[in-house]
Amino acid sequence: MTNKTITIVGAGLAGSEAALQLAERGWKVSLYEMRPERMTPAHQTDKCAELVCSNSLKSLRTDTAAGLLKEELKLLNCKLLQIALDKAVPAGHALAVDRDAFAEEVTRQIEANSKITLIREEITAIPKGLTILASGPLTSDALMQAMIEQLGEQHLYFFDAIAPIVSADSLDRSVVFEKSRYNKGDADYLNCSFTKEEYLDFVSALLEGEKHTAHEFENAFFKDLNFRFYENCMPIEELARRGTETLRFGVMRPVGLEDARTGKRAYAVLQLRAENRNRTAFNLVGCQTMLKYGAQKEIFRKIPGLNGAEFLRYGSIHRNSYLNSPALLQPNLALKALPDVWLAGQFCGVEGYTESIGMGLLVALIIDSEFDKGKDSGFYLPETTVLGQLWKRLITASEQRFQPVNANFGLLPELIGVDKKNKKQEYAIRAFNDLQNWIKASI
Repeated sequence: MTNKTITIVGAGLAGSEAALQLAERGWKVSLYEMRPERMTPAHQTDKCAELVCSNSLKSLRTDTAAGLLKEELKLLNCKLLQIALDKAVPAGHALAVDRDAFAEEVTRQIEANSKITLIREEITAIPKGLTILASGPLTSDALMQAMIEQLGEQHLYFFDAIAPIVSADSLDRSVVFEKSRYNKGDADYLNCSFTKEEYLDFVSALLEGEKHTAHEFENAFFKDLNFRFYENCMPIEELARRGTETLRFGVMRPVGLEDARTGKRAYAVLQLRAENRNRTAFNLVGCQTMLKYGAQKEIFRKIPGLNGAEFLRYGSIHRNSYLNSPALLQPNLALKALPDVWLAGQFCGVEGYTESIGMGLLVALIIDSEFDKGKDSGFYLPETTVLGQLWKRLITASEQRFQPVNANFGLLPELIGVDKKNKKQEYAIRAFNDLQNWIKASI
């Protein structure tokens, strides 16, 4: 490497984080984003780091893997996580953001950075020179075709479903009530209580509702599609198909959500999470769907308190592409066939907003380390960290089909001799301490 100049394809979460990290380290960054010249099936704006599926970045609690990953990113001076915290909306122990304010601030910081040139143009071939491919799960067909030609057909895909968003003004506040589960923290969620009859009618409607079929998503690269969903993206009607009680023991579980007006526990409860700081819009938690719009309007209005709901965004489904990273990547997350090209974000096979941000940060750190110390820089992260284990999963071959991976404690080395009750917190303490020591020694 002779000069700090790099191309990044995709101004999503990973690409934006990588751009800001490298610019801070003196790199001249050309950041390509095809929107608005070419929109995707899921994005609605041309803003950098637009959140598509949800406005939640999951838990902040360090006794969860998602919360521990956030603490690791804080230690590594993550740029987008700080913006997310600044643009947070109340969501109990979860980090949810005002998605418009978040994307606007990321875009402002990128456009204001003299080291970053934001170029609104579709990339249809893998660029020459040092490059980060962070084009995301909605990578255009043209770029995917170029990659297939150079890498072979080592690409995979799954389908992702999005939940509807409704207007706060259209909710029946005599029915919908504010409460956090077990009254922990502020009452950040709205709740819709179901009787047994209302719940069974709702489940029946989900099962009978008209939904999209596979042929509607065929294109040049995916001809005979059978829907395959990542478990965290499972449409509500597909969950209902697993059994009548599935929803009320899952996303619609009523425990800890007794209605203060009656003091009684409902048969099932659906929660609504604020989409913005003004609380003018709410996301139907767990209601990601592949139902057609007409069916959504009819069925989701069966939810108590939503009989007159105004839909600001209907749920939808889109194909998410990712690469078979263990077969394609070197240990430093660069392509074996193209060693000057790195992968980052969901495109390389992580699942989740925070995970995507983390991979953008990680790739930036790797590239900068190799610039200073050479390809054999010995850069690594402690194996006791969630981010370190996400990295390991992407470069480790397995006999099983590669699936997108998200933060979970199952990735971490086992703790021996620790009481089960305290084990998750001990995982967090170990990771935090090891990462702090690594930063002191390495950065």
